[in-house]
Order: sequence, then C-alpha cells, then structure tokens
Amino acid sequence: MDRTPVIVAIGRSAVQRSKKQAFATTHPIEICNQVLRGVLAKVPQLDPNDIEDLVLGCASHVNQCSQNMARLVVQRAELPNTVCGQTINRFCSSGLQAMATCMNAIQAGQGDVYIAGGVESMSLCYGPYPREFQDDWLAERDDEIGGYMPMGITAENVAKKYNISRVEMEELALRSHQLAAKARDEGKLAPSIIPVKVINPQGEEVVVDTDGGILNTSMEKMAKMKTCFVPEEEGGKITAALSSQTSDAAAFAVIMTMDKANELGIKPLAKMLGFATAGLDGRYMGLGPIYAVPKAMKRAGLTIDQMDEIELNEAFASQAIACIRDLHLNMDITNPYGGAMALGHPMGATGIFLTCKMLDYLRDNDKKYGLVTMCIGGGMGAAGVFERLN
Repeated sequence: MDRTPVIVAIGRSAVQRSKKQAFATTHPIEICNQVLRGVLAKVPQLDPNDIEDLVLGCASHVNQCSQNMARLVVQRAELPNTVCGQTINRFCSSGLQAMATCMNAIQAGQGDVYIAGGVESMSLCYGPYPREFQDDWLAERDDEIGGYMPMGITAENVAKKYNISRVEMEELALRSHQLAAKARDEGKLAPSIIPVKVINPQGEEVVVDTDGGILNTSMEKMAKMKTCFVPEEEGGKITAALSSQTSDAAAFAVIMTMDKANELGIKPLAKMLGFATAGLDGRYMGLGPIYAVPKAMKRAGLTIDQMDEIELNEAFASQAIACIRDLHLNMDITNPYGGAMALGHPMGATGIFLTCKMLDYLRDNDKKYGLVTMCIGGGMGAAGVFERLN
C-alpha cells in the first residue's frame, strides 16, 4: 500500500497586472472556475466524486474573496456537493501551504484525492490595512515588531542591513525581465497556462493566455524612477521596478495517493520531498527563505547543491539578493524563466504558480529536483522541495 501524495495535474492562469490588464474587473471565483476545470481536464480518469476537499490559498480575504471562497469555487465549478472546501491564508506562501496541507491530509489517511489551489485578485481585494482595524499594542510597537509594517519598508530595511546598492537591484530586475521575455518568446511559460475567457475592463471578450507583466525595460529607464516607500534624499532605494508586480491569477493542482494514481492509470508529475516554514523578525520579513530553506532541505534529505532548479520569489530585489547571498544560490538555475519583478506576485497563487514554472523547467531540461521558496508578510518564510516524476 503506497499512500505517498503525488501531484498528478497542475496548471495556472496567465498572470495579469492588477488594475491594468484583463482580470482587473473579473470576479476571482470565475478565474478559479476556468482554471480548475482546465486542470481537471488533464486527468479525465478522475471521478469528481472521489475528491475529498479543495484547499484554497488566498492572502486577502476581503470583498470578492471573502467568505469561504474554496467552497464557492467548488460550487461554481459544478463539482459534486460532496466535495468540501477550506480557505487558508499564509500570505505569500498560501498556495504552497495549500499543497502541503493536502499532502499532510493524505499522509494522515484523511482522504485519497485533494485539490490544492491559490488565487489572488489584487485589483479588487488588496489595499492598505486601515489603522482602525489594527490592535493598539501591536500598532504602537510596529517599529520593533513589524506586524503591520508595509512590505516596502521591510525591503528598505533589508537593503540597508545588507548594504545592497540600487544598481545591484536594478541589474537583478533587468535579468528578471530579460529571462521572462526569453522564456515567453520560446514558449517555455505556455505549457502550464490554462486560457481564461473574460470580459476585459474595456468591455471586450478576450482570451487571456499570456503573462502580462514582462516589460522591455533598461538600466537607464529604471535609474530615472522615483523611490516608492522612502524618499531618495532620505536614503530610499526601492522603486516600483525593484518590487514584485501586484497581480491577479489563479492556480490549481490535483494531489492523490500513489495507489490511486496507479489505479486510475495516471502518471504522477511530482512529489514533495520536504516542506518547512520559519519565523523571523517581521521588520526583515524578506529574509524568510534563509531560515526556511535549510529546514526543508534537511527534511528532504538533500542539499541545495543537489537542486536542479530554484524558484525564489522576487518579492523585492533587495530581499532576493540577500537570500541569494546567504543561501549561496546558483544563479544559473535560480529563476531561469524570470521572477516576480517581471511576472508578478499573485500572493495566494504564487506557490503553485512557481511550482508550475519549476516543473516545466525540469521537464524541459530532463532534470529531477526543484526548490520553491518565498518570504512571507509578517516575518516568515516557506520552502518546498520537489522531485519530478514525469
């Protein structure tokens, strides 16, 4: 009997820039509906009645993403009423956490088939957290704890702590856009994308099947940009170009036991060998992968030198550079298809989005091991270690 949890199908929408592109006025449940149907179509052998639960990650549970969105997605996708739904939130790692949660449930014998998902509509559901909603004790100590600290300020803190220059950050941002453009033009980003038909903000029916954040930028263009969070004359370095793009997207993965996959004649795509989260000082939240990756590696029984591909979410250029330095990441295999400064960071969906990119790269290059890692708002990091099976 083999209850090893395996990913048997995975897919994502294209990532769209929030408030500016095709998903800006689309209900996130509708994006989820179309992507989920597309992913399930990859495993027609699966009887939807066998699905135990849908676990959906989402970082901003407000407006159109409020209530138990996972159950609403189950209903919108017209899955059987027996399929349950739970919505979870670990901010930027919500999608990766959803996959780990499904795998944990399988290993605990709570079910044989699960769907993990992630979604974010930063167009409709994202904004500053009002002071009146904040706990007074935490708010008064924000400079010491960082619980409510704007992410851009934490990025400035990391840049200062690690003495990272603006030019160094702009070089990484340029690399991100250039690699993403190359991957797009060569069709490397396309295999995992599920086309989504929507009415765009201009009232036109369009099919969204291409990531929309990749720019034809340059060092000269970035050098002219103003800082976003701290004035340049006060030492600020972080500009919009050095930040992940706010984005809209959805992504899903079907996870089941190895026995179930064999029973249905489905070739598993991958399995998770190790997963970890780690906490740290919230004022430097971008350093989270530095603490999470070694834990995940130890649990997987592997070293970072054994990784064939690494997806490090580029929340900000400063934190990405700090993590690259401390973890001694091989840049030849780190974000080879571009990162979040070019492709976006749809927070709840990012974990599964990055897993799609990782698996596509491993398949393209006939490689075996991959790492997905990101920092998390509030002072955490997460990491998942995967083995490609097919």
